[in-house]
Amino acid sequence: MDTLQHETLSSLLEELKVADYQPTAEVDKLAEVDHRYLRDLRINVTNALKYDNLSKKESYLLALAVAINEKHAALKTTFEALAKGEGATDAELAETIACVSLLNVNNVFYRFRHFTKKEYYEQTPAGIKMSIMMNPVLGKEFFELMSLGVSALNGCEMCVNAHEESILKVGGSQARIYDAVRLTAVMKGLTAIF
Repeated sequence: MDTLQHETLSSLLEELKVADYQPTAEVDKLAEVDHRYLRDLRINVTNALKYDNLSKKESYLLALAVAINEKHAALKTTFEALAKGEGATDAELAETIACVSLLNVNNVFYRFRHFTKKEYYEQTPAGIKMSIMMNPVLGKEFFELMSLGVSALNGCEMCVNAHEESILKVGGSQARIYDAVRLTAVMKGLTAIF
């Protein structure tokens, strides 16, 4: 790994407060051929965690949701610690885990309904318990924002549209939605190679 590459990666790790990181084969491959993307990734991650329409705590909780969804243990630990540092409670962290799990259930089920477009599947009750969505610890608007991000990650068009509509109905803005989805996309890119 060249010196500039090492500095770029070190800078990102320092900003995220990641300890004991061993570069993946993907990061090593990028370092061998072209350092530009890692610089872009560092800039994108840094910028994403500072979008105007999300608080630091919200940004870290959304990043945590991505890390959980993508089963990335090191980033899960990192973003959990960063969220706690911004005042996230144990209940909020637990609800983030629950939200990701519930959305994985819903995204599979509602994608199936959307793909098949058959009356029986669309008319038969889902029978999926979702009481967590009624009065979330994170607040309705932010819970829906997190749900939207996870649904976008998992590619469920029906869920993306439903959560986007719910956010707007409870007073959320398109600017917050846009920043949440951009942050989710950048974190997905980070988990893909990190």
